[in-house]
Amino acid sequence: MRLDRRLLLAGLGSALGLRSARAEVDGPPDPAAHEAVRALPQSLPGADLQVIDLWPGEPPGGGSGPDARGYRYVEGPFGDITRVARPCLLVMRPANPNGAAVIVAAGGGYEFIALGNEGVPVGRVLNAAGITVFLLVYRLPAEGWGSGPDAPRQDAQRALRLVRARGTEFGVDPERVGVLGFSAGGHLMGETAVGSAHDLYPGVDAGDAQPVRPVLAGLIYPVITMRKPFDRTHTRRILVGDDVTPAEMKTYSVDLQVGPETPPTFLVQAIDDPVAVADHPLLMFTALRKARVPAELHLFERGGHGFGLGAPGTPAAAWPGLFLAWIRLHGFLRR
Repeated sequence: MRLDRRLLLAGLGSALGLRSARAEVDGPPDPAAHEAVRALPQSLPGADLQVIDLWPGEPPGGGSGPDARGYRYVEGPFGDITRVARPCLLVMRPANPNGAAVIVAAGGGYEFIALGNEGVPVGRVLNAAGITVFLLVYRLPAEGWGSGPDAPRQDAQRALRLVRARGTEFGVDPERVGVLGFSAGGHLMGETAVGSAHDLYPGVDAGDAQPVRPVLAGLIYPVITMRKPFDRTHTRRILVGDDVTPAEMKTYSVDLQVGPETPPTFLVQAIDDPVAVADHPLLMFTALRKARVPAELHLFERGGHGFGLGAPGTPAAAWPGLFLAWIRLHGFLRR
């Protein structure tokens, strides 16, 4: 019998939304209540994480969603997540919390979520700076959700409100909740930062009275625009297909929605990125400057796409330190 190495999170949460992830053999075992959640492959650091379901019931918009065989989502051996049946947050707590929180959205072209590359390793760096990290496991648009391209945006808005509403529980200051996104996750967090004036779902509980605007945003090799000739990305194909209407162009191009209310934004890109070409952050930076929004942009000569924390010893590996210095400049790390 062949062992499937995928780790899955149980879909039937307790009152706290906690269950354990186990290796799948013939099918998902019946999870016992109150087990420690093993949300990620054991080979990854920070494998034991608390899980918080985003929605008290079915997510907004309807749709059948993917078949995750009774679990929240399917996770591969390297931390790539697909078949997100129940979106959630994975909590990474620092040893010495300072009250700041960052919601992290890993990328994957809206087809998977690269938590093993752009989630847990990044979370460990932020934890070391005293930041409480919430890894966002968001719905993927092509997996049968009625809200389609707005499903992940709904999840991101709900995540911000939930972290603020439960701030006391996690030692988080609701005034210091930021977002950090990579590639398609950068597009998602960019959309969340610029679209904070628009509620994408009806409120489901008292937590939805919380504001949805992050206090700052970090966008790392992000997909920004749906405009030609910069729209040759998998993100664009998944979200809006090949024929982009003018309304879709505006709705899903982050740069076209920047205004004075957009939070301070930090941008990182490699010039040799073959996926989200360097024009993406340049368009965003131009829009931010025009709106007089504080912004910082770092372009590295090499690095390609999906470099995560950056290969050790390369210039691109400097971005986490630059990001921490930037958020400190904006008072995000005050005690």
